[in-house]
Order: sequence, then structure tokens, then C-alpha cells
Amino acid sequence: MQQGVPRTVVALGFVSLCMDTSSELIHSLLPVFLVAGLGASPLALGLIEGAAEGVASVMRVFSGALSDRSGRRKPLILCGYALAALSKPLFPLAGSAATVFAARATDRLGKGIRGAPRDALVADVTPQASRGAAYGLRQALDTVGAVLGPALAIALMYLLANDVRAVFWVATVPALLAVAVLVVFVREPAAPRPRAALQRFTFAWLRPGTVPPGCRAVIALAALLAFARVAEAFVLLRASELGLAAALVPLVLIVMNVAYALSAWPAGAYSDRFGRKPVLACGLGLLLLADLLLARAADPWTALLGAMVWGLHLGATQGLLAALLADRAPADARGAAFGWLHLGTGLATVLAGALGGWLWTRFGAGAAYAAGAACAALALALLGVLPGRDAALAPR
Repeated sequence: MQQGVPRTVVALGFVSLCMDTSSELIHSLLPVFLVAGLGASPLALGLIEGAAEGVASVMRVFSGALSDRSGRRKPLILCGYALAALSKPLFPLAGSAATVFAARATDRLGKGIRGAPRDALVADVTPQASRGAAYGLRQALDTVGAVLGPALAIALMYLLANDVRAVFWVATVPALLAVAVLVVFVREPAAPRPRAALQRFTFAWLRPGTVPPGCRAVIALAALLAFARVAEAFVLLRASELGLAAALVPLVLIVMNVAYALSAWPAGAYSDRFGRKPVLACGLGLLLLADLLLARAADPWTALLGAMVWGLHLGATQGLLAALLADRAPADARGAAFGWLHLGTGLATVLAGALGGWLWTRFGAGAAYAAGAACAALALALLGVLPGRDAALAPR
């Protein structure tokens, strides 16, 4: 393990790995379960997913600010993961789309509660010189779960004779393991953090002028980058459109997430050594390359290459944006800062999906990926003028 990454961060990474394995195991089968098993319509599926993500987005701001005000992160993190774990048995017990909605809403509520305090805790326990590696490692382990979940779903469906409910019961095991690891191994700093002043709680942060300029710029950059991934949801469709067999379409996600998991930690470590901005610039360049590959692909293998480059781009940007924000956010307002980061990127992702779908339907795949490339170029320009000092870190 790289020196300088605290054990608490490693533990949080394994918590994320276990919970993501559980969640992705369920989510990879949920559309089929809802539509074919419970008779729900595709519209109901879309409403369930949209409402659940909306709940998570709103909660991220409030939970982050609340962790600043209370001076404690772990209780909110534990609450969030416990809610997600408690939601898992509702899926195999569901007899209607309403029960699935309740389960998804509870799961996403838990995600919304835990996200900002968790990211703030990483900054609390990690020296600035190792934050890139810390966020990269946590993100890498989280992404491993995104690979294991669908892979386990395929294997378990085979072993359990396509019994979706039985597979959903298995998914409760890694969720409970995540909570156990969190309780036993995750520690807050020994010295209590100062509580945020009362006026910092949420309401002050709703006024743009009260947010530190460096934080505002990072949040804007992260939202623009999320919007630049305008066609991310359609990478699978692109591969299928180019002739990839239906049985092999999940391979696109596997390739993307493996590249993401393998690159996130090294990218974070490089940013500790050479600064955040150069590595982020490389990540934006990778997004431009991925857009070009996917727009001009003539066969499914080029689409798979584009998916791999897309995953490398995620590895070189997502953990680094968190580290960049942690470098600039005041210690007593980190939770609120991460809450706004999550909210901004969440809303941008929703808008990007809608825009990507419209462009794809109206003008074809090339237009969607061209729009993504244009937004990535804008993000690269914003990165160049980002105010505040980049992490000037001691040589190794």
C-alpha cells in the first residue's frame, strides 16, 4: 500500500467496493425484474430511477453541511450505508413496482446522506501531499465493485437457474459486510474538528458570494465535465449499433470500469507529485479522444477501444476533482463543499443524458459525441484559468 494513504481511507474504499458490488448486482437485473417479472412499464422504470436520483441529489447538500455543523462525519456516513443495506431485502420481497420504488428511494437516500461526509472525511484524515492517491484509491475500489456486481449477476443467474429473487437475496451479503467494515475500521481524526459556524449551515452556501472562489470554480468545472459526458449513457448503444452481439454488450461496461479502476489510483498519485491540473488536463484530452473514437467508429471493436479510453478519462478526473476541491475548501466547510459538488455533477449528468438522447435521436451518434467534445474543450479552457494555487507538493 502506498505510504501516506491512511487506513481509514483504505477501509472506506473497501466499504464502497462491498456496497457497490451489492448495488450493481441488483441494478444490472432490476429493469428485467421490473418489466418482465412485475409487469411494470418502461415509463415506470424511468420514473423510479429519476425520482430516486433526485432524492439523492438533494440530500447531498444537506448532509455535507450537517457534518460541518456537528463536527462529526462518521455518524452520517454510517446512517447512509445502513439505509442502503436495509433497502436490499426489499428487492427480493417486492411484489409491485411501488415496493421497488420504496427500495430504490431508500437506497438512493442513503447514498445522498453518505457521499459528501465521506469525501470530506477523506480530506480530514489525509495530508494534502497524499490526497490525490487517497481519492484515487477510494474511487478505484468503488469501481471494482461496479465490475464485480454485474459479473456476479451473470454467474449467479446461471447457478441459480435465472431466479432473480434468489440473486437479490445474495446481494444483501456484501451490503451487510460494508456496514460491518465501516463500524469496525473507519476512524475519524483523534483531535475533534471545529464545528462550522451556524451561519455556514446550508443557507450561507446558497449565496454564491459566500462560497470561496476556488471552490466555486472547481464545482463549476466538475459540473461542466459531467455535462461533457453527454453520451456516456449511450456507449453501450453505440457498440450495439455497430454490430456487437447482444450477449457481449455488457463487455463494454466491464472494459470501461476495468480501465477506470486501474487508472484512478495511479492518476491520483501522479497528481500528488506533479500537481492536479496537468493530470486533469490529460483526463480531458482522453475524453476528447474517446468522443472522436466513438463518433467515427465503424466496427464494435473501435467502440470497445473508445469505451476503454472513456474509462481512463474517468480514472484521470473523478478522484482528482475531489482532491482539488479538498485542497481549496475550508476545513469547517468541506462537507458543504462536497455536497454542492455532488449536487452540481448530479444535475449536470441528468441534463447531459437528456441532451444526449435528443441529439442522438435527431441527428445521430456523431452529433451527441461532437457536443460532448465541445463541452470537454470548454472544460479544458476553464481548467487553464482556474483560480487558486494548484497543489504544490513536496518532492518524494
